Amino acid sequence: MTSDAPMGNLLSRTLLGFSGLILLTGGLMHAGAYGKAVAATGASDLPAFYANSLKALWLIDSATLMILSVVFGCLAARPALADRSVIVLVAIIPAATAALLYKFIGNFLPAHMLLVAAAAAVVGALRLPG
Repeated sequence: MTSDAPMGNLLSRTLLGFSGLILLTGGLMHAGAYGKAVAATGASDLPAFYANSLKALWLIDSATLMILSVVFGCLAARPALADRSVIVLVAIIPAATAALLYKFIGNFLPAHMLLVAAAAAVVGALRLPG
C-alpha cells in the first residue's frame, strides 16, 4: 500500500457517493415529472400500447436511477463490495443512457447529469486501492 492509498480511498468513496447522489436526484426528479408524462400521453393520439409503454418506461428509468444510486451509495460506504471492473461496468448504464439522450434529444441537462455520474463512478473505481 502506498502512502497515498488512504487519500485515494477517500477520493474514490467520495466520487462513488457523489455519483449516487446525482443519480438519486435525477431519479426523484424524473419520478416527479411522471404526471406530466401521463398528461402528455393522454393529450396525444398515441395508440394505447405506445402510451402505456411510455408510462412504463418512464417509471422504469426512474427506478433504475434510484437503484443505481443505492448501488453507488453502498459502494461508497463499502468499496470492497465490488471489484473495479464491476463498478466500471455498472457505470456504463448511466453513460449509455446519457449517450442515447444526446442522440435523440440533444444538449439536455439530465444527460449531462448522467454523464457526470458515470464519469465520477469510473474515476472513483479506477482510483480504488489494490
